[in-house]
Amino acid sequence: MSRFREDRMWEGLGLQVFLMCLGAMLCSVVAASVPLEHSHRHRLSLHRHRERTGKEGQVLHRSKRGWVWNQFFVIEEYTGPDPVLVGRLHSDVDAGDGNCKYILSGEGAGTIFVIDDKTGNIHATKTLDREEQAQYTLTAQAVDRDTNKPLEPPSEFIVKVQDINDNPPEFLHGPYYARVPEMSNVGTSVMQVTATDADDPTYGNSARLVYSILQGQPYFSVEPQTGIIRTALPNMDREARQEYDVVIQAKDMGGHMGGLSGTTEVKITLTDVNDNPPKFPQSVYAMSVSEDKVSGEEVGRLKAKDPDLGENGLVSYRFIEGDGMTVFEITTDTDTREGVIKLRKPVDFETKRAYTLRVEASNTHLDPRFIAWGPYKDTATVKVMVEDADEPPAFMATSYSFEVEENSPDGSVVGRVHAKDTDVANNPVRYMIPRYTDVEQFFSVGPEDGIIKTTRPLDRETLPWHNISVSATEIGGHHQDTKVRVNIKVKDVNDNAPEFATQNEILVCENVSPGKLIETVSAVDKDEMVHRQYFHFSIAPEAVNNQNFSLKDNRDSTASIYVTRRGFSRMTQDVYFLPIEINDNGIPPMSSTNTLTIRVCSCDSKDTILSCNVEPYILPAGLSTGALIAILACIVILLAIVVLFVALRRQKKEPLIVFEEEDIRENIITYDDEGGGEEDTEAFDIATLQNPDGANGFLPRKDIKKQQQQTETGCSCSTSIFLRKMDSTKTETVFFHKSSEKPPFQPNFTNDKSQEKTCEL
Repeated sequence: MSRFREDRMWEGLGLQVFLMCLGAMLCSVVAASVPLEHSHRHRLSLHRHRERTGKEGQVLHRSKRGWVWNQFFVIEEYTGPDPVLVGRLHSDVDAGDGNCKYILSGEGAGTIFVIDDKTGNIHATKTLDREEQAQYTLTAQAVDRDTNKPLEPPSEFIVKVQDINDNPPEFLHGPYYARVPEMSNVGTSVMQVTATDADDPTYGNSARLVYSILQGQPYFSVEPQTGIIRTALPNMDREARQEYDVVIQAKDMGGHMGGLSGTTEVKITLTDVNDNPPKFPQSVYAMSVSEDKVSGEEVGRLKAKDPDLGENGLVSYRFIEGDGMTVFEITTDTDTREGVIKLRKPVDFETKRAYTLRVEASNTHLDPRFIAWGPYKDTATVKVMVEDADEPPAFMATSYSFEVEENSPDGSVVGRVHAKDTDVANNPVRYMIPRYTDVEQFFSVGPEDGIIKTTRPLDRETLPWHNISVSATEIGGHHQDTKVRVNIKVKDVNDNAPEFATQNEILVCENVSPGKLIETVSAVDKDEMVHRQYFHFSIAPEAVNNQNFSLKDNRDSTASIYVTRRGFSRMTQDVYFLPIEINDNGIPPMSSTNTLTIRVCSCDSKDTILSCNVEPYILPAGLSTGALIAILACIVILLAIVVLFVALRRQKKEPLIVFEEEDIRENIITYDDEGGGEEDTEAFDIATLQNPDGANGFLPRKDIKKQQQQTETGCSCSTSIFLRKMDSTKTETVFFHKSSEKPPFQPNFTNDKSQEKTCEL
């Protein structure tokens, strides 16, 4: 068995060597038969190996066969009159007897590509475009012409579309916009433009592009291979020219003649750099300011021109010298880039009439590359003239403070204010006190001399300070005026006597022991303390010999009250009055006598007050205990009468409030009793019913049957009674509706002459 396998192995190796030799021979023959102009094509041979298994496990071998064809190419955009031959298919099973039939399938088979089923020649029937599809994949198969049975398995092959230069270069993102700083060095990169070519970059020079500049020289250049645009001139100034239109061309075929080209436009803008210093358009500026202008007001403006943009053109201003540097200030208006000169403090025409200032304007942001081109600053002279203004009078002081003693007689001099006209005319001034500052007119001022006087005695305890204003008006010119504040202090005079700080009663026990301190009193004085050191207390001369109480001056503006007797009796005397004299030791001294009330109370053994006699508080009001009891008894009796009256009225079912008949006017009373309809309604005139003659003249309603009127034996009250009394005619009208049920009210209409059928109301 092993020998059989070894024989088979050697047989397979021999067969493989034979097939390799046969393939090499076929390749050499095909290569020799290829024309010289198609030497780039090569003959392919595909071999298929098939094995069959025979009966009893015997392996059968058939001879190897395969496809043989050239690698196919077709030129795009072919416009000849006849279909172009793409190539020829040939199978080694084709004996040339016409029994082999070739079939083509795949992309474009039957529409673009057709095959001669006998010879295997493939033709392209349509113009091909490589940019649309670069290659086509087809499948070839050889079948028996009679039976359509495959002679070879199908095999794929590719038809490549050979490129020609039929597409120009294109700039897909044009037009382009670029920015480059002004004053850039030569060769500074601006931007890169790139064109695309749809032709095959791997075949020939159809997609090999070269860039050139058609417009924009000599300012810019472009690199031929990369498309990078660069500056070509130095010191290009934005202030001279800001924008450039550059046209770039891209040409294929390496730029040689016959190549296709495309162009694009590039808009290049020069951006600003700080390469220009600020410059004043004039060297001297003249301004004026009125002397009545206040601090912070604008005097004038000046501007240094800088053609740069943005922060490169920002300018700051400052004073560098001059005699008005403390009077004026200059700031920069960031919106207008102007220097604004303002007053730092008011000017005075009479003091100084002109100022000279030196102003410097400089850039705030400098470019280090151009510092050597400096300096980036400029100066100018500003002359400010002060204009005279009609100014109001000026007081010698911003405010005045005076003092005057209280109780001074009217006409006492308080002080003097002084104002003068600061203008060149020096007009006289007149003084007055605005009434709204001295409503009660305590003071007056001399209209010519400005002397302030009192108009009445002043009281410090009522108003210690008076804050008034004095107005000074020039008697000529525009009658301008000015006001000044005058503060007047009323000096204190010892004109008020001291008095007790509190007026409380002193309570003392009946069983108090002698020498006991029962109270410490103090005093107050409306005057200032500067007039006294302390208050002095003493018992008034008329009570100095009393045997009940004594006083000790503590020399600290207080005094102690002591008991000098043993025990008190409320039944004998329950209230004691002790007059005390208080002296303030002022200049002049002032004193007063104040009475201290001492009440005797009942106390326990621990001197805790139990009760004091309250009868003196009740008797003055005229109400004793008996009187209070009598008042309460009267109130109870009145309440009992009212309750009894209400109970009786309810028992009789009578209303608590009785209305007179004549008080009922234009009222509608509605009841819910059921009754007849409109036919059961009778109308009565109250005035007629009350009149005997009118009762006989009653007229029945026409809308009620006569039988119903005759058989009517009673009267019923209406479910709706309308009572109306007319003031002019004194007529009452009552509407009644008949009802089968008993009405809630039965009207009684009575005739004095004859007895009529009545209803009770």
